[in-house]
Amino acid sequence: MAGRNDQEVAGQVLEIIRALVGELHPNSVDVRLIRLDSDLDRDLALDSLSRAELLTRLGRRFGVRLSEDILGSAASPADLVAAVIDAAPAATGVSASVQREEPIRASVEEPVEAQTLIEVLAEHAQRRGERKHVLLRRGAEPPQTLAYGELHREARAAAGGLVESGIAPGDRVAIMLPTSRDFFVAFFAVLFAGAIPVPIYPPFRLPQIEEHLHRQAGILNNAEASALITSDDIRIVGRLLFGLVGSLRRIATIAELGRGAELPAPLPATAATIALIQYTSGSTGDPKGVVLSHGNLLANIRAMGAVLEASSNDRVVSWLPLYHDMGLIGCWLGSLYYGAPAMILSPLSFLADPASWLRAMHEHRATISAAPNFAFEFCLKAVDAAAVSDLDLSSLRALLNGAEPVSPITIDRFTKKFAVCGFRPEMMTPVYGLAENAVGLAFPPIGRPPRIDRIDRRALDAEGIARAADPGAANAVTLVACGRPLPHHEIRVVDGAGLELPERGEGRLQFRGPSATKGYFRNVEKTTALFDGDWLETGDRGYIAGGDVFITGRIKDLIKRGGRNIYPQELEEAVGSLPGIRKGCVAAFPSHDARAGTERLIVMAETRETDPARREALRKAIAEKSQALLDLAPDEIVLAPPHTAPKTSSGKIRRSAARAIFEAGISEGARSHPRWQLLRVAIAGAGPRLRRALSNLAAMAYGAYVWCALMAIAAWVLPCVFLAPKSLRHRALHAGARGFFRLAGIPLNVDFQSALPEAKAVIVVNHASYLDGVVVAAVCPGAIAFVAKEELARQIVAGTFLRRLGAIFVRRTDPAGGVADARKALESARTGALLVWFPEGTFSRMPGLLEFHVGAFLTAAQLGLPIAPLTICGTRSILRADSWLPRRGEISVHVGAPLYPAGEGFDAAMALRRAARAEILAHCGEPDLAHERVALPG
Repeated sequence: MAGRNDQEVAGQVLEIIRALVGELHPNSVDVRLIRLDSDLDRDLALDSLSRAELLTRLGRRFGVRLSEDILGSAASPADLVAAVIDAAPAATGVSASVQREEPIRASVEEPVEAQTLIEVLAEHAQRRGERKHVLLRRGAEPPQTLAYGELHREARAAAGGLVESGIAPGDRVAIMLPTSRDFFVAFFAVLFAGAIPVPIYPPFRLPQIEEHLHRQAGILNNAEASALITSDDIRIVGRLLFGLVGSLRRIATIAELGRGAELPAPLPATAATIALIQYTSGSTGDPKGVVLSHGNLLANIRAMGAVLEASSNDRVVSWLPLYHDMGLIGCWLGSLYYGAPAMILSPLSFLADPASWLRAMHEHRATISAAPNFAFEFCLKAVDAAAVSDLDLSSLRALLNGAEPVSPITIDRFTKKFAVCGFRPEMMTPVYGLAENAVGLAFPPIGRPPRIDRIDRRALDAEGIARAADPGAANAVTLVACGRPLPHHEIRVVDGAGLELPERGEGRLQFRGPSATKGYFRNVEKTTALFDGDWLETGDRGYIAGGDVFITGRIKDLIKRGGRNIYPQELEEAVGSLPGIRKGCVAAFPSHDARAGTERLIVMAETRETDPARREALRKAIAEKSQALLDLAPDEIVLAPPHTAPKTSSGKIRRSAARAIFEAGISEGARSHPRWQLLRVAIAGAGPRLRRALSNLAAMAYGAYVWCALMAIAAWVLPCVFLAPKSLRHRALHAGARGFFRLAGIPLNVDFQSALPEAKAVIVVNHASYLDGVVVAAVCPGAIAFVAKEELARQIVAGTFLRRLGAIFVRRTDPAGGVADARKALESARTGALLVWFPEGTFSRMPGLLEFHVGAFLTAAQLGLPIAPLTICGTRSILRADSWLPRRGEISVHVGAPLYPAGEGFDAAMALRRAARAEILAHCGEPDLAHERVALPG
């Protein structure tokens, strides 16, 4: 860099570093002591994101572009000074030298028959081997391409080397590689050899390899890895791991593995074969390896693709690490499945130059990309909108924001700032997922702008209800909807007793579906805790409103920062072992930074030390412990007097209460009545617990009362139906149904857009609960004939009861019996009966309107009868499928205008079905689940 002397550069570099460190750690580091030989990790506590921000500021000040390698290699300010002096000038225009790719014209069929990832790649390689699969970009270098045929051939060659090394089917092979061609080859080489890939992250900064080793050794020992695939430049890591992991037999590079005989064909695999063990990115003494089969991965990829409307015409851009589920499964394997070209950047490229992500989306004409929330905030800070105004992001269909809490402020600012580049609100796609479900679990409908919910904080904290806040309320919590469950997946919210909560009830989120893991590898205790029957725990709390999932927090005080999961227990133990810190009196917790839209890592440690120099030494020791353990320094360290960190009666740290004390502004030196503070926290925590316990008892008592009310009504309705003349049976049923809802305290609100016909019509009703039939009986005063499943006819009480009411029994699963059933329905309709049909044929616990069967509409078309669409809302929340405990709730019924057939044929019936379903879908307030196929009981 010409025109400046070394001393001048050094002074300005120190000035920038001091300003940044002063912002990040105002109470932990004395910026006056920062020198050219200060350690960026130990002395200044700069993690990877802080270093990236530092590089951005240096680049702006000196007008240079610093290499991404500086992120990991720089150990002191002196290294940064040398890098600035040697750096080339920054480009004056971001997109001036960028050549945009041409739009894709050749479509590729989706491999819908494939049961494994192996079959997916084989099909692409066989049919379109020369098609570009991955474009690897590093810095300003031209992208390196990898075609499907090349990937298949190179993976077979490396797989031969693995088999020759003695790797057997089912063995675990660790992959510790940076984002590179070798990673893609290694992953499929392991699968081709019949083994199980275990991606782990490579060391970010080589001077800290030994600290990195302790984290990875725990993972590899849990996985009992037989081999490690790495690269030449970090082979030293593998050699050191060899002494820490007893199961390791081979450490090799892709080049070494490819020298042997090529594997003729991949070893056999099925949908149930394990395809991946995905370890959490955090550091704990008890690693959790999520076991995922080929079937799990393909189910998740297909479900996400269905919502995103993915196809081979898409273009994907990602800088996410390939050891992270969003980067590995969501971006790479997803693009591979659909045959969509993917431009893959190194994570370091993004951290060194956030604009590189935007340039890549412009150049590649990206339609899909993804990143954690911090990446959007980083772009807001580091990218000058004027400098990228000539970029075109209008090709984007979905820019996914997930892997950590989504900030409504961040997504709004990002959308506005980059509107000049063609970015539109509907492109921003907040999503929710977790490794235990492969990656994705909830996505919003494509093309919908983010849905924001402002809820009353007091109602949420005290009552567990996500009640909408009043306009302008100061205590409102603003949350972003993370979408609806993916197709064929389900999410529910349960309270402390495991009972499912109604709409807007806040509690534990659980899920199930074809993507769900069977458990954690060699960890029975964690696997047992993961499952609640056939439901799995997400570890998060939240609520559902209008079919959308909203996340309110994490159950186990999990700290999510920069897309990583950080578990506080191990850090607390490590800090507590330091001389001068009270053991068992350390709390690590997140604190939300509203300005940055991210979470800060706070460590509160009790000490009796009062000497300023010794307290400063303690802060430095804590930062070093955290850096060594997590590769991350705390954002703030609070040295608190004894008895500040709140505990439970059993002596466990209450992190949420510690966070409340910190955010209330308690300073390090505050010693004013700590016991009173603890007492207030204890009282504040005891109240909600007591209210939740009483609420659970009340819910169970109410459920029992509802059943008593039903039995009391049934005691006189059943004899009337069994014994009374035909003219009185339906009157008794109608009166009994209305009496039941009054007795049970369930409001029944009916909105009559049109009067119900009294005879010679077909009523079609959405089906959400066993209560739906009772609702129809209460709403319809005349004689009605239910069209019911044949299984009920074989039940003595129910069958007799329905026959006395003139019910028609149909076979739902026997095509041969369908003609006879249709004739019975026609005969009954000709007599003038008012037929009641549930055209979905069944119901499930998951909210949503299923596809309609055609029987009701064929009957109406052939006889020229009107269809009366009747929509029921609220019964699912009161009594769900698979549950027999009624909950409090309110039922609303919308009676739509009658629909008349335009003819007698099949086309007229289909038109009736479309119109009736559209009417019910518009009023039921639930998602459209026409894609779902629910198994019929019995």
